[in-house]
Amino acid sequence: MSDYLVKALAYDGQVRAYAVKSTETVGEAQRRHDTWPTASAALGRSISAGVMMGAMLKGENKLTIKVEGGGPIGAIIVDSNAKGNVRGYVSNPHVHFDLNEQGKLDVRRAVGTSGTLSVVKDIGMRDHFSGQVPIVSGELGEDFTYYFVTSEQVPSSVGVGVLVNPDNTILAAGGFILQLMPGTDDETITKIEERLSKIPPISKLIEKGLTPEEILEQVLGEGEVKVLETMPISFTCQCSKERFANAIISLGETEIQDMIDEDRQAEAKCHFCNETYVFSEDELKELKEEAK
Repeated sequence: MSDYLVKALAYDGQVRAYAVKSTETVGEAQRRHDTWPTASAALGRSISAGVMMGAMLKGENKLTIKVEGGGPIGAIIVDSNAKGNVRGYVSNPHVHFDLNEQGKLDVRRAVGTSGTLSVVKDIGMRDHFSGQVPIVSGELGEDFTYYFVTSEQVPSSVGVGVLVNPDNTILAAGGFILQLMPGTDDETITKIEERLSKIPPISKLIEKGLTPEEILEQVLGEGEVKVLETMPISFTCQCSKERFANAIISLGETEIQDMIDEDRQAEAKCHFCNETYVFSEDELKELKEEAK
C-alpha cells in the first residue's frame, strides 16, 4: 500500500490528530542518500514529523525543519508542504552505532543533545514564521513534542519511528501527532495519557501492518476517531536543471567563463535528492550570454 496521511478529530473535537505511513517515502530518502541505519532512523523520524506538520498548513504554504543537535550526523534538513510533498537529507549519512540499552537504533547518539530544533514556515507573507527550541532528548519524538508545546503553545504528543532491514533498506516508518484543542477536559487528557503509556512503539504498529487510521484507534481508543481527510504523501524534490541554470546565470559572466576555462563543464548537485545536473561547455556559453 502506498504511503498516506490521515487528518482526524477525536473526543468530540477536543483532540486534533494526524497519523502517517511513510515507509516508501523514507525508503526513497534512504536510497537517494545511502543512509546507514542510525542515520536512516533519524532522517526518517524527521521526515515523518515534517510531512505531518506540512499537512497542518494550507494552500501553497510550506515549512523547513532544521535539527542541529551537535551529533555526528550533523544537521537534518526537511522541507514539506500542505500537499503531502516532503524531502530531506542529513549532513553525514554514513553514521551507524550499536543498538542502545533498549535494543533500538541509537538515534540520540547520532543526533546529539546540545543544539536546537528550528521550524521556519513560509505562509505566503513577507515575514516567515520561525520558532526554535533546544534539543531536549535527541530521540526526536520528544523534541517535536517540546517544540509544539513551547514554540506554538499547543499541548501535543508526537510519536515517530523507523525500522531498518539488515540490508539497510527501510522496513517500516511512520508516526502520529496528537494536539489538544483549547478547553479539552481533564478526563479526556487522563484517558489519552493512559493509552500513550501502554501502546507499543509506533514502528512496531506499522511493522504489524496497521494503517494510519488503525494507529489513531490504538492511540486514542476505538470509536473515538473521526477521520476528516486522507492524503497521499511522497518524497518529492522541486529541483530542476532550469533552476540550477538560473543559479549559474546569477553568478555572472566572469564566474561562468572561469568554469568554461577550468573545467569545460559544470556539475550541480541537489542536497535534497542527490540528483546531479551536468552543463556542457556549449550550455555554459549560452548561460554566459544570458548573464550579459
